[in-house]
Amino acid sequence: MSVPVFLAEDLTGRRVVLQGAEGRHAAGAKRLRPGEAVDVVDGRGSRADCRVQHVGRDEVVLEVVGLVHEPPPAPRLVLVQALPKGDRGELAVELATEVGVDEIVPWVAARCVMQWKGERGDKALARWRATAREAAKQSRRAWVPEVTALHSTAQVAARLRAGTALVLHEAASTALGSVALPAEGEVSLVVGPEGGITDDELLALAGTAVRLGPGVLRTSTAGAVGVALVSARTGRW
Repeated sequence: MSVPVFLAEDLTGRRVVLQGAEGRHAAGAKRLRPGEAVDVVDGRGSRADCRVQHVGRDEVVLEVVGLVHEPPPAPRLVLVQALPKGDRGELAVELATEVGVDEIVPWVAARCVMQWKGERGDKALARWRATAREAAKQSRRAWVPEVTALHSTAQVAARLRAGTALVLHEAASTALGSVALPAEGEVSLVVGPEGGITDDELLALAGTAVRLGPGVLRTSTAGAVGVALVSARTGRW
């Protein structure tokens, strides 16, 4: 069985102390015991091989016995995700993180029913970021994907000018599986809302419109499928 993975900011010393939510989870939910092996990552590519030294009520002290740095995979994969309804946004983040996305850009598209405004928007963004952290740990990733602030269509269009931009669209004639993909640089996948991407948005984004297959996937699952396909075709997997 794979050892559990936890997050910590600093892995430079000979000891790591898991405190707060990580400590409570390690001591309570995982019921770690002295001598057990665990991995600790910093979310930026470093992974520490650790052994449990001491378990308290809400903290766990670990000895670092080895440290490696995993280089970021190439090409870099970015998911531009239109805001879905309800909790499907967190599902989209979870699935995309598990299959290896490097960055997630929340997008307020024209046909988005969900709106992030004020305190509600701040809380929604915090949930997306927390979901990315937990999904990265679950999938044993050393890199935690960045979840950016909310983007408008104009901001997304400006972001897509660098690298390869692919816009998932049910009416596209080009299959994602047939598009030439770079081995380096950045590949961005754009996923629209439940109501679809408008013609004006498609023009503004100026990416290559592609389809995944004959069916139409939910906005919460299309991104993960696209990231998986790109990962398989570029050698990331």
